[in-house]
Amino acid sequence: MAVSREGARLARALRQRLSAQQSTPLCARGFASTRPAHTATVKDDGIADIESTSSFTAPQPDQSIVKAFEEARSRDHKERRLPGNRYQYHPPKYNRGPLHPIQAPPSSDPTARDFVPGPFSFPRLKHTYDSTIAPDLMTLTYKHIPPGTTPPESQKGLLRQWDGSSPYHKNRPSRGPRGGGSSRLGIIERDITWNNIPEIEAVTINSYAPLAADNKEYLHVARAVVQAISGQFPEVTTVKHNVIHWGVRKGSKAGAKTTLRGGAAYDFVDKLVTLVLPKIKDWPGIKATSGDSAGNIAFGMQPAWMAYFPEIEFNYDMYPPKLMPGCDIFIHTSATSDRQGRLLMEALGFPFYGKVTH
Repeated sequence: MAVSREGARLARALRQRLSAQQSTPLCARGFASTRPAHTATVKDDGIADIESTSSFTAPQPDQSIVKAFEEARSRDHKERRLPGNRYQYHPPKYNRGPLHPIQAPPSSDPTARDFVPGPFSFPRLKHTYDSTIAPDLMTLTYKHIPPGTTPPESQKGLLRQWDGSSPYHKNRPSRGPRGGGSSRLGIIERDITWNNIPEIEAVTINSYAPLAADNKEYLHVARAVVQAISGQFPEVTTVKHNVIHWGVRKGSKAGAKTTLRGGAAYDFVDKLVTLVLPKIKDWPGIKATSGDSAGNIAFGMQPAWMAYFPEIEFNYDMYPPKLMPGCDIFIHTSATSDRQGRLLMEALGFPFYGKVTH
């Protein structure tokens, strides 16, 4: 009986051992009992590499290390930077035509050679012109044309035709203007409309000193006077023809001139009308025959009148009285006739005297 029990126990143990060997897989397998112990070991090794303190509480690096780093970075930046001629733009000095590949920028571009900053103020006379003078001129010169009627056309700008009294007149070009002194036609006066109101375009100041050929002091004073009253550096003018009676030689320097445009022109005209001309007691005004038939008006200033300019009046001792020159002032307008130019000048405050001829 005992032998049979021991035999059955041995057979059962042998069977269990054989079944365990057959069920063992060829690859590694993780069991639930062994996984937590292995994970805990790996986790402990990872935490060991992490610092216990935060980076916010870490001390700052030494200043010598920071300075060395900055010097190295700036040195590296300078080595990698392109030379100055690679990225600096210089506009061309000369205009070689519209077909040249390199074109100068417009005058409004700050990189242009002829760039002028501004305007920094609005002229008082320009504001008066826009608000009062321009509407008054348009209303004063209004011409009503009834609907359906054809306005008359001026023949002033047309060349004369041959009358055909001779067979040689055929295929001839048109005849030139009368007079023979000029081959150019006169400017046709355009009616003043809302987009064609006369205004000031430029003011030219010209000072002539005929004695400057022998004594350069006259030229120096003329340049100083023109620069003082205009605020611009003038250019020196030269004589174009020989005049033996006056001792003037061709090519000699004998004057200075400058041209004002935009706000500077309005400021100069405002200064004339407000400060200079009212102080001249014996000034009759501008002669009514003044003009070039194109809307431009000119008048002169005697040497004694130049002292009334505020730029010269406060420091008159700087200019020698015997060397003080006079000047001619040319006011360029957008008018197309002397009549329209006189209307604009009278509205600005310039008086006229004499008989009107054109």
